[in-house]
Amino acid sequence: MKLWSLRESITEAESKEGRSVKHDVSVPIPLIPKFLSMAEEAVVEAIPDARINAFGHLGDGNIHYNVIVPINADADALNRLVHDLVVSLGGSISAEHGIGQYRVNELMRTKADAELELARRIKHALDPHDLLNPGKVQFDCKGQ
Repeated sequence: MKLWSLRESITEAESKEGRSVKHDVSVPIPLIPKFLSMAEEAVVEAIPDARINAFGHLGDGNIHYNVIVPINADADALNRLVHDLVVSLGGSISAEHGIGQYRVNELMRTKADAELELARRIKHALDPHDLLNPGKVQFDCKGQ
């Protein structure tokens, strides 16, 4: 119970520390140490005052890679930096929490048109009337 309480208090603790830019990413399990090392080096080079809080269920490659940054930090540039590294290691910019609305542009930027078209077709096959989660990610291969 104490371990779960600790896990659930991370978001609150981060909010008390300042602005947190959150990433829910995954990389192949053997590459987790490489990702953590490379990401820390790149993030600190880009934002020297950044503090990294990486945690998750590493047994499946999922990492919550949160970065506490100064209020004026460029979150979009930070997202690109982290996501480009994830993709270069064969990972995904979306792990357990999905794309949501916040990551749609990054999905469109990091996925090939063929992958986006396949996702659109699967969505349409399973939900032809757009009843499930309507108005969220519209898999338009030209972006949103």
